[in-house]
Amino acid sequence: MKFSKAASPVPLLKILLIDDNRQGLLARKTVLEEQGYATATASSAEDGIAQFASGNFDLVVTDYKMPRMNGAEVIAQIQAHRPGTPIVLISGMVEALGLTEQNTGADVVLAKSNNEVSHLIRAVNRLLRAKIPKKPVRSQSIAAKAKYKTV
Repeated sequence: MKFSKAASPVPLLKILLIDDNRQGLLARKTVLEEQGYATATASSAEDGIAQFASGNFDLVVTDYKMPRMNGAEVIAQIQAHRPGTPIVLISGMVEALGLTEQNTGADVVLAKSNNEVSHLIRAVNRLLRAKIPKKPVRSQSIAAKAKYKTV
């Protein structure tokens, strides 16, 4: 498993991308790395599940339509292995198949479209926001220093 990284938030958050479409996989990888996330890629559902089981990922982005196993099945296996892992499901068939968060188990379901990139970035940032430590506001850091100052 090889991670790529760009300028990153601290700590470096890891995202697993699963898609049998190489172009889609590389496009999402590039976009998320530009946002500062480390990414690992899997070109099949089975490879993605194996990488997830042996790695420590903060979030998973998976396609829906893949050979031998669909995205909902991938999500079920990921959630069985590590419940609570945030998952984004992407599909070109969201409306046609009626894919929702409720019937897939994903935290966010996105349609492949012209707006996919901005929606993906927004969803990933929102889902991972709690994992990024916030810097204290200047007044909070001053108050904290004063609290521990001995007189």
